[in-house]
Amino acid sequence: MSDAARLDEIIAAHAGREGPLLPILHDVQHAFGCVDAAAEAHLAHALNLSRAEVHGVVSFYHDFTAEPDRRPCIELCRAEACQARGVEALVGAAEAAAGSRVKLKTVYCLGLCSAGPAARLGDQVHARLDQAALLALVQSA
Repeated sequence: MSDAARLDEIIAAHAGREGPLLPILHDVQHAFGCVDAAAEAHLAHALNLSRAEVHGVVSFYHDFTAEPDRRPCIELCRAEACQARGVEALVGAAEAAAGSRVKLKTVYCLGLCSAGPAARLGDQVHARLDQAALLALVQSA
């Protein structure tokens, strides 16, 4: 299936939805690993939006990237609650362990404020992380 056909399929899945751009962009990011300029133009045309409107949303949210990054990604919560529970002391060792093989991405809240520090790898959220647990998570990615 061509990229354009896959984009049309994603758009069709959101037909009739009010304000479909953001959920469509999430699906495009998931399907292609990025939302590139060609996808932005295709979505703009299909949704009767300007390219600037679509690009404005893509560039505003950090969830969307213009180029795919095939590395596994660990989202590490660095919000206030996780900071209070010691996440900052774990960051240096996690970055060293991740190197260039694993993307370590800062996020602000994974919804486990009482059980932090927390991180997400794929669809799994890990809580009450200490240095050993976080390093094991990085190694498993």
